[in-house]
Amino acid sequence: MFLSNYFHLTVHEAIIVSVLLVSFLVQLVYWLGIYSRIIRRPAENEGKDDIPVSVIICARNEAENLRKHLPAILEQDHTSYEVVVVNHCSEDETEDILESLKKKYSHLRSTLIHNNSSSDHGKKLALTLGLKAAKNEWVLLTDADCRPASCKWISVMQKHFINEKSIVLGYGKYAQSRGFLNKIIRMDTLFTGIQYLSFAMAGFPYMGVGRNLAYRRSLFFGNKGFASHLKLKSGDDDLFVNETAQKANTTVEYSHPAHTISIPSATWGEWIQQKKRHLTTGFYYRKRIKWLLGGEISSRLLFYMSVIYIAAASSLHFFALLLLLLRLLIQLLILKFGAIRLNEKKLLLISPLYDIFIPIINMTLSIANYFSSRRNKWK
Repeated sequence: MFLSNYFHLTVHEAIIVSVLLVSFLVQLVYWLGIYSRIIRRPAENEGKDDIPVSVIICARNEAENLRKHLPAILEQDHTSYEVVVVNHCSEDETEDILESLKKKYSHLRSTLIHNNSSSDHGKKLALTLGLKAAKNEWVLLTDADCRPASCKWISVMQKHFINEKSIVLGYGKYAQSRGFLNKIIRMDTLFTGIQYLSFAMAGFPYMGVGRNLAYRRSLFFGNKGFASHLKLKSGDDDLFVNETAQKANTTVEYSHPAHTISIPSATWGEWIQQKKRHLTTGFYYRKRIKWLLGGEISSRLLFYMSVIYIAAASSLHFFALLLLLLRLLIQLLILKFGAIRLNEKKLLLISPLYDIFIPIINMTLSIANYFSSRRNKWK
């Protein structure tokens, strides 16, 4: 039936149908060949239990978050670790909170960057100072507004600190709460997590998140730190990983005890600004990675556009809808089991809407970044 109708199409219609088929097949490669890896391969613990770790946190006016979350990091079930907090030009009670906690926790250390209006202090400077202050070869990064999902966070992450590895990519989720914005933020985090973790498992590591990321100090200083992208406000996590991560030196850890949980944006404006800031780094990714990521987004958009066109103006509308439903089924199955792997809940119903509109949102924000000279706020 399909072939009979296909040979009676106009040249224009045949091209659209061909675009539909090719984009559908490309999408299958991404979903079945790459994104499914997170559900096909369980997280593996490989190394010893007693490797020394330096946890580094950069804090700028984060007194309340440090009061809430830092004790959970200082009370981890691990035999040998220190916590280094870089107080980055804070004007609140951050320094007082740190001094108070130091009296109780001997493994807490801190360093202070004084506010100097003549200098443009960024997070990369703060993180570099934290890495210089760290005593151990392996460092584990998180943010002041993050808390570990369990007391085993450090122990599980350091299981991967073995000889041939230099980078461990973790998963940083956002706290669940009511509201549509919270679902969008968590859905965005879930898909991004599935994407970068699965790409790493496929041999193409390209990013990590500073909320939960470990690597060797020697790798950082051997790469001259953030020298190649020092002028960019963002990129302290994903651009560094993009430059240094390889198939052989990178591994992933996404089991539930190794997650971190962060406070999500409270307003749409905050989330949009966060998205814009993160999207500034994509231009600097390696060409191969840009082609791979661009291929997924392009094929997704072409698939949806060709489905809409054929459903509205072609006799093959049932075939187009069949492919749409087949892709949706595959997507929902992988997202469902991926969400179980990453301990994300109540996001499946919103995923089709997210799948359609997030590429449009990202492209719009990327274009806005390109034409905007507005300076992004440091976070």
